[in-house]
Amino acid sequence: MAKDIFVLIWGACVGSFLNVCIYRIPRRMSVVFGPSHCTHCTKELKVQDLLPVLSYVLLKGRCRHCGTVFSIRYPAVELLTAAFFFAVYRHWGLGWQTISMWVFFSALVVVSFVDFDTLLIPDRVLITAVALGAPALWLTSKERLLDGVAGFFGAGLIMLAISLAARGGMGGGDVKLSAAIGFFIGWPDVLVVLFLSFMIGALAGAVLLALGKKKRKDAVPFGPFLAMGGVAGAFWGDRLVQWYLSLL
Repeated sequence: MAKDIFVLIWGACVGSFLNVCIYRIPRRMSVVFGPSHCTHCTKELKVQDLLPVLSYVLLKGRCRHCGTVFSIRYPAVELLTAAFFFAVYRHWGLGWQTISMWVFFSALVVVSFVDFDTLLIPDRVLITAVALGAPALWLTSKERLLDGVAGFFGAGLIMLAISLAARGGMGGGDVKLSAAIGFFIGWPDVLVVLFLSFMIGALAGAVLLALGKKKRKDAVPFGPFLAMGGVAGAFWGDRLVQWYLSLL
């Protein structure tokens, strides 16, 4: 029970840091240096203002200095990250595989929200994730790292071919993200990830068109759909491969 609570708190704290990354990375700001501040009045936020989820609840989602309403996204990201960390821990226990998946899911959270906001997938997030994940995969097993390398090149080359065929319909960021997902998921499980991502993306696109939220020529961020496929592949990759093969 104590470990469960610790993992949830740890995940929420990481989620708080991910909020910083989501805000600062697109603005080319340091995620390490510089205190957190209210984006409206620029007043520095103290420790009591930065407690994951709790501060948002106690302050009723407002800045204590100027009263500006903070986005519900902040506690949502913290809760989402805590849920991911807890699910990973319950699935794999405590070990190097869990650490690699924590890195992976953290990167997916940042990339998804940044891509949603800006239609850009920052290279620095993907590079950092692979750099931090590689030692954990190696310590998990050499075979796991080799599967990751195969998944990296396999998914990257497949998506590069699709990007070239689409002639601008898919960005280079999606190709790089696919390669990074392949690194953490491994080969051949990443094939199902790509399949699911396109299926989810097509369904979401159809719904947005039907609701009039998007037009046919409007850009839709594909990163969140790749992230959804990545989450499914991480937990149920082997089962999904068997299901995918049964369709063939």
